[in-house]
Amino acid sequence: MTTELIIDTDPGIDDCLGLLLALASPELHVHAIVTVYGNTTLEYATRNASEIVRRAGASVPVVAGSPAPLERPLVTAVETHGESGLGYASVPAPKPVGPDPEALLKVVASLEDPITLVTLGPLTNLAVAIEADPTLMRMRIRRHLAMAGNLAARGNTTPHGEFNCWCDPEATDRVLRAHLGTQWVGLDVTRQLLLTAEEVERLDQTERDRWLRDALRFYVEFHRDFEGFDGCVINDPLLIAQLLTPGTLSFKEVGVRVHLGEGDDRGRIVAEDDGTPTAFATGVRPEHAVELLRSRVFGH
Repeated sequence: MTTELIIDTDPGIDDCLGLLLALASPELHVHAIVTVYGNTTLEYATRNASEIVRRAGASVPVVAGSPAPLERPLVTAVETHGESGLGYASVPAPKPVGPDPEALLKVVASLEDPITLVTLGPLTNLAVAIEADPTLMRMRIRRHLAMAGNLAARGNTTPHGEFNCWCDPEATDRVLRAHLGTQWVGLDVTRQLLLTAEEVERLDQTERDRWLRDALRFYVEFHRDFEGFDGCVINDPLLIAQLLTPGTLSFKEVGVRVHLGEGDDRGRIVAEDDGTPTAFATGVRPEHAVELLRSRVFGH
């Protein structure tokens, strides 16, 4: 059975791997890719998504969404993903885009059947859609997986905060309280999906391999400098791997809330007995995702 899928993303080096895996998988029908600011600007994220689709040999619409958080100033992760968002990989010059914060809502509304939604960046597009038409979003979204948050793992933006939640805490809170049945895939599990620097350097079989190697080299340099690890954490493919190989992740229900202040607690998700009940990934078999990348993305 084919999974009908929309991906909301801010590519991003690890987003790139997640997108390529989804586009290489016949079990998934990707109806559209909706972009958002985050790892880079909306203009660059949209350019990057289009370039990834082209290099995948796919034909999938790329639609530009929100250019900034609901209430906070725009901050991007230049130090993590490079000026372009894709490290040292060559990319064409970006074209002007017309931001549309309701882009995700419009894509969902255009489809007749319920879909699976995977969000890999800040949750602004989804928060806008929920605010505009909560009934439609609850009716059409059969399943939602979000790469966002952390419970026990250290943050990657502040000591406690994960980047996607940190970017737009208000959007995170709105999605959490919408009761979409969201499955949160955060740093507690994604920090265990790793590529070593040696494996990155071995990407040489095809022209696309070498393009990915150029992107990932930047990521390796960042992790070496800031994490003390000779490799890189590739968060986003885990969500696609879970769709393809159920059991890659295991979840537990926990009550949580989102900190909406500033400082080290900005965007922090904390477990509380009277918090909003939701499913958080707490177990992972990262080898499933690595094998999928090796068999479907690398060397093809």
